[in-house]
Amino acid sequence: MIVSMTGFARRETSGPWGALVCELRSVNHRFLEASLRLPEELRSLDPELRAQFGRELRRGKIDCTLTFRKADSGARGLELNREVLARLMGRVREVAQLAGSQPVSLDALETLRWPGVLKDVDSGTEELMAAARALTTATVRELAQARAREGERLAELMEQRCAALTNLVAQVRVRLPDIKNRARTRLYERLAELKAEVSAERLEQEIALLLQRLDVDEELDRLGAHIAEIRRITASNEPAGRRLDFLMQELNREANTLSSKSQDLETTHGAVDMKVLIEQLREQVQNIE
Repeated sequence: MIVSMTGFARRETSGPWGALVCELRSVNHRFLEASLRLPEELRSLDPELRAQFGRELRRGKIDCTLTFRKADSGARGLELNREVLARLMGRVREVAQLAGSQPVSLDALETLRWPGVLKDVDSGTEELMAAARALTTATVRELAQARAREGERLAELMEQRCAALTNLVAQVRVRLPDIKNRARTRLYERLAELKAEVSAERLEQEIALLLQRLDVDEELDRLGAHIAEIRRITASNEPAGRRLDFLMQELNREANTLSSKSQDLETTHGAVDMKVLIEQLREQVQNIE
């Protein structure tokens, strides 16, 4: 079964630490290349996430965006930083003594607003990291499933093109005897017009050379073999993209040879139609993993 390199997946989760959103986009590429955009709290996960992509995917350019929204202060809770508060109180007393004033009473609310007096309760870094790992794993698997579904659609389209190519090859093959007979007849007619006397042996040699130049049986056989190989690869579980790309080159080469050898208008039209189908196949193959 072939797999597309094009796909999209998005998942999100939340907890006491806040909310996480993971988005993955993939397009075709010669190799597996991942581009990650991670929040500062999750930078250390970069190597693990790249390894995860490598386990689930073979080829494609992957854009990964992991967004983290912290929970609000009320949800996280606050903790009094007693060390900062003690230093602040000490400075206040020191200022009061230097000024020679009476002991100062502090407003509690204003004191809490002083930078550093309140600190966020630990939002659970380990829990956040674990949630990010689980979320990314689930999103990567969803992306792999989306790419597999797209691959199934590509396989259907490729089979349609392969069937059309097979039909064209059969049409050209049916015309071969008639093409050879007409070529032989034209040679005889030309000799009659010229009133040339040619020995039977020489005539047979010329006819053999002419038919050899017109012979496209080998090209048709190779076209049929390549189409059969495409069908075999698309039905297997092995990596298909690079193999299919090579077969597209071979198909195009045989179609070009068929066109160059053709001395028949219908065969030429058939070769052109083949090249159109092969180009359509090639465009689809560019997206296969």
